[in-house]
Amino acid sequence: MGSSSAIPPDDGAEVDPSVPPVGSDDDFDPFYTGSAPRGVGPQEADELARRAAERRARWEERQRRRDADGQAPRRPARRSRRPPRQRERERAAPLPAAPLEDHHEIAPPESQAPRSGLARNTVIFSVATGASRIAGLAREIVAASYFGTTGPASAFTLAFQVPNLVRGLFADAALSAAFVPVFTEYLERGKRREAMLLASTLFWIILLVLGALTAFFILAAGVIMPVFIPGTQFTPALVDLTVGLAQVLFPVVVLLGLNGLLVGIVNAYHHFTIPAIAPFVWNVVIIGALVALHGQFDADKQIYAYAIGVLIGTVVQLLMVIPVLGRIDFRLKVHLNWRDPGVSRVFKLMLPVTIGLGVINMDLLINSMIGALISESAPRAIDAAFRVYMLPQGMFSVALATVLFPSLSRLVARHDIPALRGLLGTGTRQNLLLLVPAAAVTMALAAPIVELIYQYGSFNSDSTDEVAKALFWFSFSLPFAGVNLLLTRTFFSLQRPWIPTALAGANLVVNLILSLLLYKPLGIAGPVIGTAVASAGMTFAQAHWLRRELGGTIEGRETLVAALKILAAAVMLGIVTWLVWKGLDSVLGDGGPLARLFAVLPAIVAGTATYIAVVLAMRIPEALQIRRFIGARLAR
Repeated sequence: MGSSSAIPPDDGAEVDPSVPPVGSDDDFDPFYTGSAPRGVGPQEADELARRAAERRARWEERQRRRDADGQAPRRPARRSRRPPRQRERERAAPLPAAPLEDHHEIAPPESQAPRSGLARNTVIFSVATGASRIAGLAREIVAASYFGTTGPASAFTLAFQVPNLVRGLFADAALSAAFVPVFTEYLERGKRREAMLLASTLFWIILLVLGALTAFFILAAGVIMPVFIPGTQFTPALVDLTVGLAQVLFPVVVLLGLNGLLVGIVNAYHHFTIPAIAPFVWNVVIIGALVALHGQFDADKQIYAYAIGVLIGTVVQLLMVIPVLGRIDFRLKVHLNWRDPGVSRVFKLMLPVTIGLGVINMDLLINSMIGALISESAPRAIDAAFRVYMLPQGMFSVALATVLFPSLSRLVARHDIPALRGLLGTGTRQNLLLLVPAAAVTMALAAPIVELIYQYGSFNSDSTDEVAKALFWFSFSLPFAGVNLLLTRTFFSLQRPWIPTALAGANLVVNLILSLLLYKPLGIAGPVIGTAVASAGMTFAQAHWLRRELGGTIEGRETLVAALKILAAAVMLGIVTWLVWKGLDSVLGDGGPLARLFAVLPAIVAGTATYIAVVLAMRIPEALQIRRFIGARLAR
C-alpha cells in the first residue's frame, strides 16, 4: 500500500491510495466537527467524519509531542480559505468500495498498540491463561488429595470466601476496571504528571483504607466469622479453625487491591506479559507451599499450609509487577489528594462494577453458608463442583463475550441497532452451541469426571458422590450463565450498567430463598438447584429488559429454533458419551488414573463427534459458520 502525503511517515499507517487526501494536516482545524456538505450520502458522511477524527488524532499527537519536548504549543490552524464549493468537491470526492474494516484506524502509538503487538499480546495472554487454568486445576487436585471434602477443607472454603467477597467489592478487578480508563485518558491528553499523581494518590488510599479494614478484620475475626457459619454442623473446633484461617487469608485483600492498581498502570502502557503469567506463578507457589508445609503442622492444622501458600503467592504476584513499573519510569510519590477529580471519577466508575462483582461473590458465599447447614463437608463439595463447572464457561463464554464486546460497543457508537440485534442473536446462539453440549457431558459423566480429577489421597468415593451430585445440578445453569455474561456485556456497551446490576441483586434474593427452601429435602443439591433456577431467571429478565432497550426483538424466534435443535443434538451427545464410557469402564475396571482417563476421554470424543455431525446435518447456521471458519484457517 502506498503512503499518502497527507499523513506523516512516522504515523506508520497504511492508506488506500484510491482515497484522495482531504486537505492537509497543516490546514486542519481540530475544532471542525466533520459535518458533511450538502449532497453527500450517509456512507460518505461516515467516512468524512472518520477521516476528520483521524486528522484530529494526528494533530493532538503532534501537540502532545511538542509539549513533551518543551516547545511552545502550536495554535490550531484557521479553517482553509479555499472557496466553499472547492472544499465541498474535495470532501465529497469518490470513496472506495472497500468495506469499512479494510481502512486502518490511525491513532498515536502511545494510545493504541501496534497491530503486531496486539496480536503478540493476545497470543501471550491466551497461552498464559491456559497455563494458569491448568495450574489451577493442579492446585485443586493437590489440595483435594491432602484434605478431600473434610471439615478443615470446608473451613478453608468459608475462610477464603469472606475476604474474597471484600476483595470483589473493593480490590483488584473493580478497581482496575475503573482506574484504567481515567489513567489512560490522562496519558492521552499528555498529562503524564497528573496521571502519576492520581496513581500515587490511589495507592495510598488503598493502603490506608484496605489496610485499616484488614487490621480490623484480623482483630475482630472471632466475632465476624461465626456469622457466616450458621447452624450446628460445624464443631467449635472447626469454627476456631475457620477464624484462624481467615486471619491468615484476609491480608490478600489489601495486597490484591494494590496489585489491581499496579497492573492497571502497566496495562495502560501495553505491558501484558508479566500480569498474564502472574496467576500461573500464584498457583505454582501455592502448590509448592502445600507440598513443603503441610507436613510441618499437626494433622488437624495442616490446612494452614494452604492458607499460607495463598498469602505467599499473592505477595509474589504483587512483587512481579514492580520491575515492569521501573521500565515505564513510574515513581511512587508521597501524595494524597482526596479532592483530585480523577479520584472521584474512579470511585464513581467503580460503583456498578463493585456491586456486580459483590453479588457474584455473595452468590458463592450463600451456597457455602447453606452448605454448612447440610454437613461439614458440603461447603467444600460445592466449591469443588463449582471449579469444574467453571472450566467450560471460562473456555467458551468468557472468550466469546470478550471478543464480541468491542464489536457491540462500536455498533452502539454508530447507532446501528439492527446490526447490534443481529450480533447479539448470533453470539447467544454461539454460546448455546458450545455450552449446551458441555452441560450434557458434565451431566452424563459427572461422577467419572469428578473421580478422574479429584479422587486421590484423602478424597474418597464418598467425596466423589457428594461433588458429583453438586456438579450434575450445576450443569443446568451452565448455558444460562454463559448467555448472562454476553447480555451483561451488551448492557455495558449500551452504557446501562445499572440494569444488569439490579437484576443481579434480584437474582441473589431468588437464589437465597430457593436454597433455604430446598436444602432440607434435597441436601447438597438444594442450594445448587437454587443457583440454576436463579440463573435461568436472570437470563430471561436480562433478555426482556434488553429487548425494551433496543426497541424490538433480539432474534428470539431464531434463537429458540436453534436452541431446540442444539438441545436435541446434546441429548444424543449425552447418550453416546455415557454408553461409550460405560462400555470402556466395564472393560478397564478400577485400574487407577490411567484407566479412568482412557474411559472418560474416548467417551467425550465419541459424544462430541456425534454432536458435531448432528448439528451440521441440521444445518444450524452458527455451526456452519464455525465449520467455514476452521476450513478457511486450515486452507491457509
